[in-house]
Amino acid sequence: MDATTSLDVKEHPDTEVQRNRVLTLEDWQDKWVTRHIGFHQEQGHQLLKKHLDTFLKGQCGLRVFFPLCGKAVEMKWCADRGHTVVGVEISEIGIREFFAEQNLSYTEEPLNEIAGAKVFKSSSGNISLYCCSMFDLPRANIGKFDRIWDRGSLVAINPCDHDRYADIILSLLKKGFLYFVTVLYYDPTKHTGPPFYVPDAELKRLFGTKCNICCLEEADAFEERHKAWGVDYLLEKLYLLTEK
Repeated sequence: MDATTSLDVKEHPDTEVQRNRVLTLEDWQDKWVTRHIGFHQEQGHQLLKKHLDTFLKGQCGLRVFFPLCGKAVEMKWCADRGHTVVGVEISEIGIREFFAEQNLSYTEEPLNEIAGAKVFKSSSGNISLYCCSMFDLPRANIGKFDRIWDRGSLVAINPCDHDRYADIILSLLKKGFLYFVTVLYYDPTKHTGPPFYVPDAELKRLFGTKCNICCLEEADAFEERHKAWGVDYLLEKLYLLTEK
């Protein structure tokens, strides 16, 4: 782990307390139905906005993957800069709202490889959003990516599924990739998740054999609404993972 990952708040020793916490796909779909989508950021993610030049490196025609994309406005940022965007999201509501809110026309079609799944494509052809489970996605043969923007995805995955998730992410990366991932730091004995607590050690365990891991920034993410979680601090860390 890069030396820049030193923390003001140390990793919490109770890393196992959330190990058996499980949310189903239906639980996530219900969050969209009941509008429990505090994870969505209407103005886009400020750490990505700040480091967007580092992420895109002035290159053209990149393929950018957004796991568990919701209706992230950052997808439009990348598409507007001439890149091809692919996302996966279990909620059809989230996908339809993305296209509606970004004023983009689109088509939808069934995904034959995955029962009940669909793919939604912008009429311009540079945004494709797959409505299915992340773990079913490899069957759709979506190719490999130059960039991955993982905000709210790793921290949403059930802890028991981290290894399966990391395997899929690593399988989607092209040579020379950049993988941006954010994780959250708080006292996991006070909040059951999601979002889940993902310590440095877990990030290193999942990706450290294949990736160099560098912390770009650590920011105070605590808001008034987080008091309801029972926590008194919340840090967000943005990591850059590159090929070893």
